[in-house]
Order: sequence, then structure tokens, then C-alpha cells
Amino acid sequence: MRIAVDGMGGDNAPQEIVAGSVLAAREMDARIVLVGDQNLLRAELDKHPHVPSGVSIHHAGSFIRMDESAAVSIRKKKDSSVSICADLAKEGVVDAFVTAGHTGAAVVASTLKLRMLEGIERPGIGIVLPTLGDTPTLLIDVGANIDTKPAHLYQYALMGDVYFRYILRKNRPSVGILNIGEEETKGTEYIKEAHQLLNKSRLHFIGNVEGRDIFNGKVDIVVCDGFVGNVVLKVSESIADVISKLLKAELKRSAITMLGALLAKPAFDALKREVDYSEYGGAPLLGIDGNCIISHGSSNARAIKNAIRRAGEFVKYEINQHIVEAVRSSE
Repeated sequence: MRIAVDGMGGDNAPQEIVAGSVLAAREMDARIVLVGDQNLLRAELDKHPHVPSGVSIHHAGSFIRMDESAAVSIRKKKDSSVSICADLAKEGVVDAFVTAGHTGAAVVASTLKLRMLEGIERPGIGIVLPTLGDTPTLLIDVGANIDTKPAHLYQYALMGDVYFRYILRKNRPSVGILNIGEEETKGTEYIKEAHQLLNKSRLHFIGNVEGRDIFNGKVDIVVCDGFVGNVVLKVSESIADVISKLLKAELKRSAITMLGALLAKPAFDALKREVDYSEYGGAPLLGIDGNCIISHGSSNARAIKNAIRRAGEFVKYEINQHIVEAVRSSE
């Protein structure tokens, strides 16, 4: 298994990126290629004792900042770390790549250099979210494509079904379209048309679902356009952060509540692990003719390690091949 990691992407690069890569190399049977400024990456690697021999460095002369235009940057900065990661994947030097950097740049680089899978028109980012049920929910798309057509939502559902079955290990997962109501008459015209397409498919389509259904365990896969999906994701992250801070403030109000918090610490720790994005590592960019995992911009070493593990699973279970087969069988 050969996995490239964008060493310059993310708020905590290169420190946490390198640390996460070292952790992954110690736990996985994989060769990891750190892509970025070789001097900075080497200095970080030197901080870790007994770095596995499978970790190497591939120099990149620049990186793409979060405030830069994705399309323009990929065209002009051909030596950027994320662009080189995509090049290495295109050339077959690596089997997959991971980045916590500019999401738009990762999408553009992957789409232009790796192209799309047969039968897939637009890529979609799928994010795994915790629920009250036995399995998480896969929300797709959360930012790769905001100009969505009914066929794209249908293709997201196909790809999500494959990913859920092979990575999250559940046969025949349920699929729903994110809407403002459960009734078939609700929503925009393209949502109604997508509903008709999915209703005729072989997928386990349960119809329209509402925002609350994403977390209550009612549905396994929720499809939506990238604009709506990204808003849902950012609002969810904000709510989780606000609740955490409010809870901490309330627990510090008196000695009794502080004692209660101490006694309940195991439960709080378990809850934190359940909702911690670092446990899931990253989100797959589904639909491209390659393997790309996009991590949260604020990813720590644990998140990067798990993103690399997820990339390895993506390759191991041949997700793209299964997606192509699913598309062909649906025609």
C-alpha cells in the first residue's frame, strides 16, 4: 500500500501531519510519502524516534493557502503539495493520497488530473456523522459540487451505497434525500426529479428525510447538493462546540456540579470519542478515478493517522471498481 500525504495542508501542518503519518506507518503495512517542503518535513521527522523505513519525503516547492482560488492555484502552482499528490496518484506512484488542506484545491486537482469514474459526472465528498442508531450516517455531498442536477444526486446515492457496504460494513443501507419535508411534493423541481430517479432504482430508497434525521439513526445515507451539505456540516460542528463549552461552564458553577462532572468523566470521555471527527479521520472524495481522502483543516495527528487508514481501506476494498460495477448494473 502506497499513500501520499499532503505535508503542507491543514491548520496544524506540518507538525501534526508528520506525527500522524509516523503513527500510521507504525500501525499499517504501508509506504507513506510525505509531500511538501523537504527541509520542513525532514526537521519534523527528526523529532520522532525510530521512524519506520516506509516513510519517505517527496519535495514540493509550494502549497495552496486557504484564501487562494482553488482553480487558479492548481493551474498556476503546479509544484504545490496537493497538486503533486494528485500527480503521484495519476502516475501510479501511490495508490491514494490524503490532504487536510484546501478542500477546493483537492477537488480540482483530483478532477482535472485523475478524471471521473465511468458513469459518474461529478465528484461528491462523503462525511461520516455519529447518530443515535447502531451505525453512523453518510452525508454526501458536503462541498465538492454546488451546481447539482438530479442525476448527480442519484449517482451520489449509488456511490454512498457502495462505500457504506464495503467500508461501514452494512448490507443494503437505506438512502434518503435531504429535504424540507418527507412528502414527495416538497422541495425544488430537481429534488422531486431526483426522488423519482431513486424511487425507480434498486437502492433501498426511503424517500425524503429532514435535517433531524441525519443524527437520529433513521437513515444510513443522506444525499444533497454540496452547498446544503456544507452548511449542514458547519452548523453541526458549531453546535457541538457550543454545547461542549456551555456544558463545561455549567459544570464549573459549584463544587457539587464539579464533583458530579468528576464522577461522570468516563461517560463524558466516551461521548467525546463518539462525536470526535478525528476518530473517522477524513472524508472520501467519491467519483474520481483515483483515491483521495480529505481531512478536516484542523486535523491533529490522530485524525491524520485515521485518514491514512481510511485511504488504505478504500484501496483494499476496491471501492472505485465496485462503484463502476454499480453504475453499469443500474443502466
